Amino acid sequence: MSPAYGERDKQFYGQTCERPGKDYDALRTQMAFVNDLLMVNSTLSPLPSCTYSEDFKRYLLPAVYAAVFLIGLPLNCTVILRILRSGKALTRNTIYMLNLAVADFLYVCSLPLLIYNYASHDYWPFGEQACKLVRFQFYSNLHGSIMFLTCISFHRYLGICHPLATWHKTGGRRFAWKVCGVVWVVVFCLCAPTFSFAATGIQRNRTVCYDLSKPSLSESYFPYGMALTCLGFLLPFLAIKKKDKAARMIVVVMAVFAVSFLPFHLTKTAYLLVRTLPGAPCEVRNMYSVIYKSTRPFASMNSVLDPILFYFTQSKFRSSTRSLMLRASTFRGNGSKV
Repeated sequence: MSPAYGERDKQFYGQTCERPGKDYDALRTQMAFVNDLLMVNSTLSPLPSCTYSEDFKRYLLPAVYAAVFLIGLPLNCTVILRILRSGKALTRNTIYMLNLAVADFLYVCSLPLLIYNYASHDYWPFGEQACKLVRFQFYSNLHGSIMFLTCISFHRYLGICHPLATWHKTGGRRFAWKVCGVVWVVVFCLCAPTFSFAATGIQRNRTVCYDLSKPSLSESYFPYGMALTCLGFLLPFLAIKKKDKAARMIVVVMAVFAVSFLPFHLTKTAYLLVRTLPGAPCEVRNMYSVIYKSTRPFASMNSVLDPILFYFTQSKFRSSTRSLMLRASTFRGNGSKV
């Protein structure tokens, strides 16, 4: 209770005035409580309410997402079909590649909604549940791809650097399927909070689908966003770097990480830090928001790069593709002679 109220009593009633009854004591207690709350709130700087200028998204994101959709959809379908047609020839490596392609396929199927959204000045007419699902698909694909790439790299590392080890060969394909099941469960648990944070809202008199969270939940989202970055990106990234003896595979995987994942996570972390700082002006917040959202297309490009990774790391499928192209060129050559 604030001591200032005792002095106010003396000034108001005088030194010889009797103290009032219990009703006044209760009133004075309530006033002191309100005063203390006001003093506490005055020491906290609320986060500013900012309206970002992000017109670049109308041109950049629809174009990139459309390209990823048109290229990534047939590529991932081709990878899935070719692996499934292998039948009993499935190896542990192709099992990981199959799950990676499925994650990419599910993501590219959600891109038409985002293309419409960004081409319409962030207008989201599809409802809040669709907003949550699309955001979940993005992050589950992102971190699922990272973890399956880690599995592929670790598997190749063991085969090259520890060829005589037998513990990882026990169980064969069944063990690989179990690993994939664990990865899907981990990815779901890591990304499940997205269903709570992602939501729709009103900005500039139109419905929008927030990427990370509503602005009012910035401080609540920050610890989750940092944990997602550390567990879903940093740890797998460091694990892959330690397996740098597996030559070409690691070079290709690290290239995917460097192009798709590293810029996105660096700018996302910086943006999360800035938007939770009470003293950061709106201009600074807007700048970091633009930088972060400019790297989102790079994160989506992994849905195109992963099938290319499959091609370069599977000699069997490279040879079949070359023979197919050779037959096609021979057919065109014979046709031109007629």
